[in-house]
Amino acid sequence: MSRQRVGTLFAGLILLAGPAWAQRFRPDDPLRRDADDLPIAMPRPIEVSSNYDGIHYSLVEKPGRPARAANVNTLDEVPDSSWFMNRIGARAMTIEELMRGPNTIDGPDTTHPWRVVSGKAEGVTPGFTVRDARGDLFFVKVDPKGWPHLGTAVDVIGAKFFHAFGYWVPENYIARVRPEDLRLDAEAHFTGAGGKRRRMTQADLERILALCPREPDGTVRVVASRALPGKPLGPFRYERTRADDPNDVFRHEDHRELRALRVFCEWLNHVDSSSHNTLDIYVGSPGQGHVRHNLIDFNGILGSSSDTPREAWEGNEYVLPWSAMLKSALTFGIWDRPWRHVAYTSYVETGPVEAEFFRPERWKPYYPNPAHDRMRPDDALWAAGIVMRFSDEAVRAIVHTGEYSNPAAEAHLADTIIRRRDKVLAYHLSQINPLSDFRLEGDLPKLLFRNLGREAGLATETTYEYAWFSFDNDTERLTALGSPGTTREPVLDLPAQTSEFLMVRLRTRAPGEPRWGTAVDVYLRRGREVVGIDREI
Repeated sequence: MSRQRVGTLFAGLILLAGPAWAQRFRPDDPLRRDADDLPIAMPRPIEVSSNYDGIHYSLVEKPGRPARAANVNTLDEVPDSSWFMNRIGARAMTIEELMRGPNTIDGPDTTHPWRVVSGKAEGVTPGFTVRDARGDLFFVKVDPKGWPHLGTAVDVIGAKFFHAFGYWVPENYIARVRPEDLRLDAEAHFTGAGGKRRRMTQADLERILALCPREPDGTVRVVASRALPGKPLGPFRYERTRADDPNDVFRHEDHRELRALRVFCEWLNHVDSSSHNTLDIYVGSPGQGHVRHNLIDFNGILGSSSDTPREAWEGNEYVLPWSAMLKSALTFGIWDRPWRHVAYTSYVETGPVEAEFFRPERWKPYYPNPAHDRMRPDDALWAAGIVMRFSDEAVRAIVHTGEYSNPAAEAHLADTIIRRRDKVLAYHLSQINPLSDFRLEGDLPKLLFRNLGREAGLATETTYEYAWFSFDNDTERLTALGSPGTTREPVLDLPAQTSEFLMVRLRTRAPGEPRWGTAVDVYLRRGREVVGIDREI
C-alpha cells in the first residue's frame, strides 16, 4: 500500500466514506510507483555492526510461514520506489544499455593527475579516495597481489547486473593510473590500524602504492566507484524500519525486492549481501530531500572474496554452520562436508567459481539474512521472471565489461553464470504455478499469458484449467460464470460481462510439476485491463 493510498484511507476514515472503504480494487490500481520520496528532514547517520549482525542472525530462530510481501501492488509486482526501479523486468534492455549499466560518464578523468583526499592501508588490499580534474569524487580499490583483475572486474560486472535487476547502485569504472599521477591533497587524511584517523603524509601514500599490483605497463588497475550524489547516512538493515524516516513505512524484511534479493545473490554467489554492503543516501537539499537505499561493493561476488579468491565453503555454509558441526560431531568426524570434494576450474582473473555442485536451495550467504529468510515462492517467482530476461548474449556482454586479459577466463566465467542462471530458474519456477505477464489483446479482448516454467524448458506438455467468475468489488463475492474448462494454449476468451469485474482462476497441469497446480486468480476490470493477481502458495 503506497503512502498516497495511506493518505486516501485516512481521509476516508475521517469522512466515514462507507462502502468505498471496503473496495478491493480502487480507481488508481494497479499502482506503478510508491511515493516514498516525500520531503523529510535529514535523518542522522547510523552505524551497523556486521559482527553483531552475524552473531545475532545466526542465533535467532528463522520465521515460520511469512505473510505476503507488504509493498507489492495489486498485480503482485513491486512498484518503483526509493528502493527499486523496474528496469529489465519491465522492459527490454539493449545490450548497450546493459553494458553501460548505471554509468552516466565515461569514467574518471585520467588525462590529468588525481588528488588523493584519503587513504587506508589496513587489510590485504589498500584503498584510497581521489578527486579527478573534473572534481568528481571516486572511491578506489585495487586487486590483491597475485590475482590480477579478480576484484576490480566483478565489482564492475556486479554493479551492472544489480542495476539491471532494478536496485540503486554506484557507478563503477575500471581505470588505470600511473603512481606518479597521484598527488596528495593538502587536507588528505589517513586511516591506519584500528581505524585511527590522522593527517595523511606522502609516506602513507607511498606505502599504499607499494601494496598495489602493477600492470605490465607499470600502471595500477583500479575500480573507481563514483561517490553517490547526496549525504551518506550509513547502511540500512534488512529488518524493521528506519525510525527517523517517515517515508519508511514497510518493515524491511517484508519488502519483496529485499526478500527476493536472495535469488539474485544465489545466481551471482553474492555471499556478503549484508547490511555493511548497503548505503542510505539523503538526496536533495536539507528539509526537501528523501532517503534512497543503495546496494554497494560487488567485489565479493562469483569467484572473488573481495581481497582474496573465494574459498570453497563460501556459498555452501554459514560462517557459523551449526547443522554441519552437529553432523560432524555425531559421526565423530566420519561425515564430511560434500563441498570439500568439488573440483573447480579456476583462473587467476576469476578465482574459483562453479555451476556443477551449485544448488539454489542449498546456497547460503555468510550468515542468515532476515529478509532472505522470509522469501516465499511468489517472491522468488518475481525474481526468476527478471533472471529470465538475461539472454546468453546479455550475460556475455556484461562479463566482457570486466576487461579480462585472458579470453578463456572470460568465457569460463560467462559460461558458469549461464549454467547457474539455468539452475536458479529450474528450481524456483518449480515451486509455484509460473504463469505471468497477463494481458488483454484484440478488439474482442482475449486474455493472454506466459508460462515461464515451460519457456525455461521444465515441461513440454501443459494443460490449463480455468474457471470464470464475476467479482463484486465491494463484498469480494464470486459468482460462477458457466462451466470450468481446459485449454492447451495460454490464451482465453472472455465470457460475456455483466459486472464491472471478472476473475478467472487458473491451474496448470504438467507431468513432474505438482506445484504448478496451485491457483492463480486474475482479476479484470471492464474487460479492458488486468487489475489484480493473487497466487496460492
